[in-house]
Amino acid sequence: MEFCSKYRKYQVLRIIISTVFILGSSLAGSTLAEYHQNTVEYKAINCRKHSAVLTDFGAVGDGKTSNTKAFKEAIKTLSKYAPDGGAQLIVPAGKWLTGSFNLTSHFTLFLHKDAVLLASQDEDEWPLLTPLPSYGGVRENAVYGRPGGLIFASNVTDVIITGNNGTVDGQGAVWWEKFNEKKLKKLERPYLIEIMYSDQVQISNITLINSPQWHVHPIYSSNLWIQGVTILAPVDVPNTDGINPDSCTNVIIEDCYIVSGDDCIAVKSGLDQYGIKVGMPMKQLVIRRITCISPKSAAIALGSEMSGGIEDVRVEDITAINTESAVRVKTAVGRGGYVKDIFVRRMTLKTMKYVFWMIGSYSSHADEGYDPKALPEITNINFRDIVADNVTIPGKLEGLGKGNPFTGICISNVTMTLAEKHKEPEWNCTDVSGVSSNVTPMPCAALPKKSMDCPFPEDKLPIEKVRLQTCSATS
Repeated sequence: MEFCSKYRKYQVLRIIISTVFILGSSLAGSTLAEYHQNTVEYKAINCRKHSAVLTDFGAVGDGKTSNTKAFKEAIKTLSKYAPDGGAQLIVPAGKWLTGSFNLTSHFTLFLHKDAVLLASQDEDEWPLLTPLPSYGGVRENAVYGRPGGLIFASNVTDVIITGNNGTVDGQGAVWWEKFNEKKLKKLERPYLIEIMYSDQVQISNITLINSPQWHVHPIYSSNLWIQGVTILAPVDVPNTDGINPDSCTNVIIEDCYIVSGDDCIAVKSGLDQYGIKVGMPMKQLVIRRITCISPKSAAIALGSEMSGGIEDVRVEDITAINTESAVRVKTAVGRGGYVKDIFVRRMTLKTMKYVFWMIGSYSSHADEGYDPKALPEITNINFRDIVADNVTIPGKLEGLGKGNPFTGICISNVTMTLAEKHKEPEWNCTDVSGVSSNVTPMPCAALPKKSMDCPFPEDKLPIEKVRLQTCSATS
């Protein structure tokens, strides 16, 4: 099918005809102006040679008609252009109801600023996937499988999900109610975007709201750019995490605004014996310029599923408002794995229950088959340059107990103003060791004073060196 080539020829012909008319007709001038008005430039890892619009595949943007078939047919058609410069599918203004659909390699999904993808609330529109190997069925039903993402990709390369701030609406209320009442046919709620076993993926300049469960879940993937994403969910609905990078390598998450009933960003790498067996760490992660609101959870959580390891995480320029905790470490005996080489600087925190919160007793497990002798290693955790106002508890640091401490904790240049009804003692530290410098209120004795700044790497990770191209989309 040569639809895309014909579509591009039509666009070129349209420009030529409009240009000719300009010479003798003021009407043609307005036509050309309209064309340029509908063309949007955007930044991307790659531009596409071919382009098509969703409506060319029979889609109806009335918010009622299912467009699952149209999305699948469009992507199937456009996949043929992967060897020839790739293709982009433009979702124009409208409300586009759809079930889950799969992306393809060398492909861009572009959402117009007035486009809204509405996630179907019909469970039959969400095919089941096999359980995640690093979780052993704990995030799905081992018999029935699990629903994937509304926008899903597996084993693909060079995929872009972007727009000029179009919206993906998970319509989560029905899912939340059914889940609480145990009325879901497939027992678990789906995600909005899930990327698996993939390389070179960009998610940027879109708004995600009301996901049935997590909003963005990249897993077993590498070279990921997540930029300029707005995520909005009710603050009283659990498990509506914002972005959860999971067993991935070389990832950047930046310039995002997240309101959630759970962690704004949760960094993961598998659970207990299953995560240990798969052995895929989450590493080389940059998180910067994030604003988070989450009264019941963390701005950034490390774990609790961290059995494959978490390392080389660089967090900077974070704003958290009315959030339970800042950068939280969660683990337990039986997890195995490690959390190490974590670097945090320049955080502005307003109305926080905890600023520093690390615990080794987050003891939910996949099943009874975990190894109680699998002890996680928590070491080289660094914080610096933090200002926090209206704080209830400055620090709660609890290692694994029984002579198994969290080690290498460094906290420097931190000023915390306590809430009127703050907790006593201000710091609670057990089974931890490290140092502190210029911290108010004064930390516990386990973090003795040492005149120094905690380290932060000055080198750049590979993901930070990539230059994005300027591409265009016309709807």
